[in-house]
Amino acid sequence: MSLKTVISSLTLICSATMYASSVDASQYQTVSDDFQQQFHKRLKKNKVPGGAFVIVEGDKVVNLGTYGKRHKGGKKKINADTVFRLASVSKTFAGTLASLLVHEHKLSWQQPITAYLPEFSLAPPAKGSDITLGHVIGQSTGLMPNSYDNLINANIKFDRILPKFADLTPMCEPGVCYSYQNVAFSFIEQAIEQQSGQNYEQIIKQRLFEPLGMKTASIGFDAFRQVANRAEPHIKTRLGFKQVNVKPNYYQLLPAAGVNASITDISKWLMANMGYRPDVISARVIEDITTPGVRTTKELRRREWKAYLDDAHYGKGWRVYDFQGHPLIYHAGWVAGYVTEVAYSPELNVGMAMLLNGESRVIAELGADFWHALFANAKTTQKMAQGMAKR
Repeated sequence: MSLKTVISSLTLICSATMYASSVDASQYQTVSDDFQQQFHKRLKKNKVPGGAFVIVEGDKVVNLGTYGKRHKGGKKKINADTVFRLASVSKTFAGTLASLLVHEHKLSWQQPITAYLPEFSLAPPAKGSDITLGHVIGQSTGLMPNSYDNLINANIKFDRILPKFADLTPMCEPGVCYSYQNVAFSFIEQAIEQQSGQNYEQIIKQRLFEPLGMKTASIGFDAFRQVANRAEPHIKTRLGFKQVNVKPNYYQLLPAAGVNASITDISKWLMANMGYRPDVISARVIEDITTPGVRTTKELRRREWKAYLDDAHYGKGWRVYDFQGHPLIYHAGWVAGYVTEVAYSPELNVGMAMLLNGESRVIAELGADFWHALFANAKTTQKMAQGMAKR
């Protein structure tokens, strides 16, 4: 059975059973408790200023924990409503929003991006019109990876970057190879705004934040700076973590890196993507955005994850991992001073997310270890149940 078929079947099962009552205590409580201890222990060992995590099962929060301070040396602690930058986890919102419009027949994955961004072009003989909305959101444009991120890092404005694509020759045909983008990924904003008649901030609030009750979620630099309860960014230096100012550069790319939210809101986002808010995100949309697209072999070489990953693809704003035979829907993010990770298992009906206000690889170690422990626990529990059934 293909990974796509497994995910499709599990999505439908989840949708059909989402109103079933759940037990008071999770069967994964031990794994959850162990993770909480490791989260605190490893963040302390790595001297990360602060962080938060959540583990959900079905439509219930199994465990939500926080650690440390909003800024190094400060007195204000991270709590459940402290807002972090989500960085590239913002792409999961963009993929979902675009898919909603596709299923409402307002957009089509087959439409060329030039229908909404006519000034976009590539170096001849390549044609900008060959790149579709599906290629943009599925990271399969064929462009060189991270095209012009260097200019975003230098805070060059988007309008000055766009004409430079006319100098690029793609490394492959659209839809053929994996090509992670931030600038090109954000082209989807033009399509969403033109078809909805609203700006990106308005429609994401109306279609996702507000109906899901994500009260601390926002879009953009100004919105983040207006929040009093926010986690400040810290970069790693030879002398330890150093607090820095929030940079506005990647906020130019709202679909790629523009969302801000607390761990409480991320718990709601996980539940909705796991099928528990079909009034907001339907099973059809979930299946669409988590269907494996281009293969992402680079992910198989990730230091902390390579021992566990058998295969990896990009869906539409989400990554789709084969974690030792188990489908895992995943995305991580990094932007100066913050790292994030969000994932869920459609098979076990469990999701987990972490938000840190210091750049550290410990987040990847924690994530890989959690999912390994969870799947191992589930296997042991299943064997025990089978043994009891035979008696």
